Parts: sequence; structure tokens; C-alpha cells
Amino acid sequence: MKLATYRRDGIESYGIVTDEGLRDIPSMFPQGPRDLLGLLQAGPDALATVASLAASARSFLPLSEVRLLAPLPQPPKLLGLAVNYVEHHREFQRDSGMPDDPRHTTTPRPFLMPTTAVAAPHDEIPWPTFSDEIDHEIELAVVIGRTAKCVPPEAARGHVFGYTIANDISARRCTHSDGRLPRDKDAFFDWLHGKWADAFCPLGPVLVTADEIPDPHDLRLTLTVNGEVRQDDTTRNMIHTIDQIVSFCSHLMTLAPGDVIATGTPSGVGKATGKLLRAGDTVTCRIDRIGELTNTLGARPTDFYRPCEGTRH
Repeated sequence: MKLATYRRDGIESYGIVTDEGLRDIPSMFPQGPRDLLGLLQAGPDALATVASLAASARSFLPLSEVRLLAPLPQPPKLLGLAVNYVEHHREFQRDSGMPDDPRHTTTPRPFLMPTTAVAAPHDEIPWPTFSDEIDHEIELAVVIGRTAKCVPPEAARGHVFGYTIANDISARRCTHSDGRLPRDKDAFFDWLHGKWADAFCPLGPVLVTADEIPDPHDLRLTLTVNGEVRQDDTTRNMIHTIDQIVSFCSHLMTLAPGDVIATGTPSGVGKATGKLLRAGDTVTCRIDRIGELTNTLGARPTDFYRPCEGTRH
């Protein structure tokens, strides 16, 4: 199934997206969960009930009458993954070389993002006042369906509910570093801060259940900016597989239903190609079997945040 959270006439709800239109789940299942996160938390029996009711439903909402939102506007946890494609590592010419067999000799590098980073399809992404370099990163996002704690890789897929698209927007330079006395790990924290801005992680347009994507490592990812292809790759080129990522993260923390893990971006980001995003750019992410996620970047600030200015004597 393709599940979506949507707004119609000012009211938010969720449903199943089909070729005929959208089936509203609360209308079919009034005693059921009130939102998509609640459906995930209710477990497989609730999902089976929804599927059974949907099979006999006769009423649809035209997609033209609704606005799709992020499938999970406030996931319990939102995680990203740094450098999970070899060519993305190489395009930055990082000082440390990539081992010949990184899947078996390195570990995933997950990081947490605030849920305020989530944005909906077609939302404008506000340009934050702390960065003058904004970039794009298309990623396949995994949504957890069952609580996962210290699960082995071979069992990890059983904890995955489904998949959606993420655009891990990145601030490549922080203006608050201007005039700052350097310290150890400043570069790491500047990079981390660059992932936290409001609306920096658009999600959508739908959440596709795992049964419709039997091999998530055979999906093409394409990102365009104003129609120009900037990123084009396949998930088979991930360093760490979804099984390894979910297993690794579950050993660091308990993963809960509704948690979202963005699994890293391929090469072609703007910082490496010299094509950073500009105000008004339209960014469209496409992933096989899921759909398209489009957003625009807002106006560049006239003043940037520089907290160190005037603080030293």
C-alpha cells in the first residue's frame, strides 16, 4: 500500500493512495488509529484490518482535492546517515581513504535530527540565517514498524514498515564560525549543525509498505534542480545495507514504530560540483516505486547570524 498523510479543507487525516484516488482510513475504520503514526504503533493487525476494508471501499477523494503532507510529520526519531555511498566519499576527496571493502570493515555513521526538520512535499524550505551555502541530498528513508533493540542484520528487515523519500538538505558552511577561535571538533559540529535547520528534511510524498518494495537495494534515485539532473544513482551502491543500518542503529538505541532513518546520499551534491542551491531553486527527488518529492528553497537572508562578532576584547 501507499499510505499518505494529507490535509483537506483545513483538516488533517490519512489514507491509502491508489490509481483511483485516496481512500480515507478514519472514514473506513472509525474505531481505528487517528493518524498514520498511530497505525504503525497499533501493529500488523490494524494494518491488516485497513487493507481488508480498503479492498471493498467504493468512495475515493480525488488527489487534486487534497494536499499531501509528510507521511510522518512528527516521527518519534529522525536519523540520518553520513557518507553511505563510496562515490559520495570520493567526490569530497576526504583525507582518509575509503577501504577496499567498507561494508565489512567500517560501520554506519548515524546522527539524530530534530523533528522540526521535517517538511512536506511542496513546502518552501526557509534559508536559515546561520549558513550561506545550502545543498541537496536525495536519500531513501526507512520507516520502522516494530520495536527494534539489538536485532541482528538477518532479522532487521522484519522491523521495517516501509519506505519514503527524504531530501537531507545541508548547510555546508556555518556563518557562526566567522571570527571564532578554533577548537578540536569544530568542523564536526559545524557539519552537524548544518543538518538541524527547520524544514531541512522534506519527506514524502507517500509511505510505501515494505511488501511493495521486495528489494530496496534495487531502486534508482534521481534528483533534479530546476529540471537539471544533479544526482542519479541506485541504492545497490550503498556501502551499508538497510539490514546493517537498522541493526547497527538498534544497538545504539531502541528503534520505535514510526522512527525514520535516511540512508545516505549518492554523489552529485552541489558542494562537490560547484552547484550549490540558490534562492528559488526547485528541487525534485524521484525514487522508483515511491514517487516524487518536490520543494523550493526560500529567499536568501539579508543578514546572517554571527554570534562571535564583537564578543572578543
